[in-house]
Amino acid sequence: MVWIGALSGVLVAGTGAAAGYLGLVTGALPLDVGVGRRTRPLGPQTVDVTAPRELVFDVIAQPYLGRATRAMREKVLVLERGSDMVLAAHRTAVAGGRLTATTVETVRFTRPERVDFRLVRGPVPAVTESFTLTEHESGTRLVYKGELTTDLWRAGQWWGGLVAPRWEATVAASLASVRQEAERRAALP
Repeated sequence: MVWIGALSGVLVAGTGAAAGYLGLVTGALPLDVGVGRRTRPLGPQTVDVTAPRELVFDVIAQPYLGRATRAMREKVLVLERGSDMVLAAHRTAVAGGRLTATTVETVRFTRPERVDFRLVRGPVPAVTESFTLTEHESGTRLVYKGELTTDLWRAGQWWGGLVAPRWEATVAASLASVRQEAERRAALP
């Protein structure tokens, strides 16, 4: 009978660990203890877009300040909107599409040169990011930079090492989408 108690203890611990991991991965269980902080850079990622800077800015801002396409409505939900800032939930497929991570971020707009993001809730305690748009010989240069912060010393550093590449891949896909849409619109008569 002792082994039944030990087995149930292991099952409870395993279930708790799995639930904690799923909570962290999906952003449902944010961990922000403020101890053992580590910060790592995100990016930079640079994309040259053959379109005017105002147009590129409009493409970035549209899901937040305008009417989002159906595809973007599945990814971005604006929770609160102001004149130059929104609070938005971002949904991203993770674990091969089996799970959806939801982050909540403020998004601030400085037309036409900058869009800033600040994480409110997600898989790490803090992320700050910016899209900077400058005029370039062929149109617009869009530069992404950011910082990702974790807690709990080496354990947090390890977790950041798992989160950062996925975060940056999501941003890269977003930048590619912005480029494609801005260039499509710029080519229209």
